[in-house]
Amino acid sequence: MALKILHTSDFHIGKQLLKVDFHEDMELFFDWLIKVIKEEEIDVLLMSGDLFDQANPSQQAMRQYYMFLKRMIPLNCKVMITGGNHDSAQVLNAPKELLEILDVTIVGGSPESIDELFFTVEKNNQKVVIAAVPYLRDRDIRQALAGETYDDKIVQIRAGLATYFQQVSHHHQLHFSDTPLLVMAHLFAQGAETTESEREIQIGNQAGIDVNIFGANTSYVALGHIHKPQAVGNENVQYSGSPIPLSFSEKEDTKRVIVLTVENDQFNVQSINIPAFRKLITLKGTLNEALDKLSKHVPTTVLPDLIELQIIEEQESIAKVKELDELLSTAEYEGLQIVKGKIEFKHKVQGTGALLNNGEDISQFQPIDLFKKRLEQDPSLEKDHVDELLNAFREILEDNN
Repeated sequence: MALKILHTSDFHIGKQLLKVDFHEDMELFFDWLIKVIKEEEIDVLLMSGDLFDQANPSQQAMRQYYMFLKRMIPLNCKVMITGGNHDSAQVLNAPKELLEILDVTIVGGSPESIDELFFTVEKNNQKVVIAAVPYLRDRDIRQALAGETYDDKIVQIRAGLATYFQQVSHHHQLHFSDTPLLVMAHLFAQGAETTESEREIQIGNQAGIDVNIFGANTSYVALGHIHKPQAVGNENVQYSGSPIPLSFSEKEDTKRVIVLTVENDQFNVQSINIPAFRKLITLKGTLNEALDKLSKHVPTTVLPDLIELQIIEEQESIAKVKELDELLSTAEYEGLQIVKGKIEFKHKVQGTGALLNNGEDISQFQPIDLFKKRLEQDPSLEKDHVDELLNAFREILEDNN
């Protein structure tokens, strides 16, 4: 019989995208995750950082977290959670002793002694040592120096991370050399592909680390921080990725969890795809093309799909801008929600000088006259729209005066 471990990360409980709350998305993921833990008979659940989206989570986010842990109690599955760069170590560690009674282990921040990172799990005569390393902040890995440059800081961060994980490897060899080592970590590894939703705090792309720092004796590295699921270097160094898409840059990702089957000290790595609870979709084209696509959209997910519009028109048009604004503020479609839109014009109207005929002096014109000339350059504007815009402009001028 084997020991089974499930690796996931980056829940970001409490996340909102353009004022859309992902509470329902996370609840559906938790339903699915608990089902997988039961069916796969998982013994240990690892969550490698960024449990919450904010350092000070809302009451709703905290409640969702505790309700999830409550549902885990009857599953006989050990839970191990490390802090990420979005998390507050103090917030995570506050209920630490109480949660230990429920077989939930929390390592919110780097402890005073490195031996506090190490935990042994055993089942069916198979034993694994887990080094639960949280996100390492600047103060954890180096001493700041007066007058240092940014490049100096990056070099020191890399060196500090390498030293820290060398100590982890040394401690394992000193005390657990006959037991395979699994390392949890929350950082950026060189070669990993990022998305726009990772927040670079101190340890960003330029301070990416070489995966060799984890040591040759490490059997598996359960990484968090990067939301795109991927292996780095080899299949035993993995980002599980976020369980739901957290930005439009993740809309093409197939989200997953990783299941490790450990038998005879050998790690077998498999992934299980997470179903999409909603889709994030980008629609490109003219405004009329986008409207056509919206009218033909057929939802296939439980939750409304989120839509961003990238409108490209030939000629600059105030009417088109207004039409897009109205669409964003008032349009309602079944099974989707438009949350973002921008418009670009291939041919833009030139500056104020282009409004004047040869020999005309700008000082001869009042602001309302120049604005009227600008409106006359837009053939798409109907007379009612022109009058409406002129009246609005007059009100602005009066308010300023």
